[in-house]
Amino acid sequence: MQNTASLPAGQFEELLRRLPADLDLDSLARETKAIERRREIETGTVLLRLSLARGPGGMSLSQTAAWAMALGFAEMSDPGVKYRLDKAAEFLEAVMIRQLAAKSPGASVRWAGRILRACDGTCIRERGSKSTNWRVHAVYDLGRGGFSHLELTDKRGGEAIDRGAPIPGEIRIGDRNFARAASLHRFRQRSAKQADFIVRVGWNAFNLRWPDGSDFDLGTLPADRVPHEVMVQARLGPLDPALPLRLIIQRKTPEATETTRRKQQAEASRKQKTLDPRSLVAAEYIIVATSLPIEGYPAEEVLAVYRLRWLIELAFKRLKSQLHIDAIPTRTERASRSWVHSHLITALLCDDVSQEFLDASP
Repeated sequence: MQNTASLPAGQFEELLRRLPADLDLDSLARETKAIERRREIETGTVLLRLSLARGPGGMSLSQTAAWAMALGFAEMSDPGVKYRLDKAAEFLEAVMIRQLAAKSPGASVRWAGRILRACDGTCIRERGSKSTNWRVHAVYDLGRGGFSHLELTDKRGGEAIDRGAPIPGEIRIGDRNFARAASLHRFRQRSAKQADFIVRVGWNAFNLRWPDGSDFDLGTLPADRVPHEVMVQARLGPLDPALPLRLIIQRKTPEATETTRRKQQAEASRKQKTLDPRSLVAAEYIIVATSLPIEGYPAEEVLAVYRLRWLIELAFKRLKSQLHIDAIPTRTERASRSWVHSHLITALLCDDVSQEFLDASP
């Protein structure tokens, strides 16, 4: 789907004013070597506008070239536009990083003095590809209603809760993909234990032990539907101390259990694997692991806060349904990086606009 890329000059100036006040696009374009010789594209501002027209503007290379010529920016061929935008990959990433650095933490949510942030990743395929080519990793600030960290990697870039530096007072929320002892340990260490986490846990996510060193057994899970909590330890490396975890366990309704088991069986059938009986047992429970202490953070509230994670999923849906970040038309590494980063710049600008609307709304 093509969007309207040709904003009137006044509206584009308004968009530029939403970028960090100390951001010098011309200097950044030279530093990243996006502009080395002043030929068709002379300024970082024009290069950014060209990138936004090609990316979230939805224009093809030929349309972008014609649009630039019609507005008097430059006279370029299709290959010329591609060359310029390929060279702009680092420039656009740097603009996005500067936007993120200018974001201030959102207001406390649920608990005084605590900033809730959710983390997740979404996959992107290039045109004609049958598998993931790129992955966008994100941290979403629930108090501000916008992204606080964005990172683009290729398909080998695994999800980890410590992508995006933690800040004091933060509680980061992640799904099962983030229940990895090593990255949780790094997250706590990087924050000097001033940030905490809440993650969903599968039965085989950790190598769990009771404090006395004996194995944690699924057979010890509760039979009622009241939240239960236990203190366990997750093993790290052979020379590392164990990671202390507080597990909160609640039995699901029979309907929710049956839904989960059907999904497990369908997935096992698709992959032609035998379903582990322990997965069927674990399907009866919601299990989250957290570093939060018991005092001041009741189990029911921790479970309620975990459910706020769906807000980052909605943010990714907006990236795909409204900005069409998953409709990537490029086939080369630099072209793809340039195209995706132009979308992420736009996403951050949209966060700012939507926040102003929410602040003004009755």
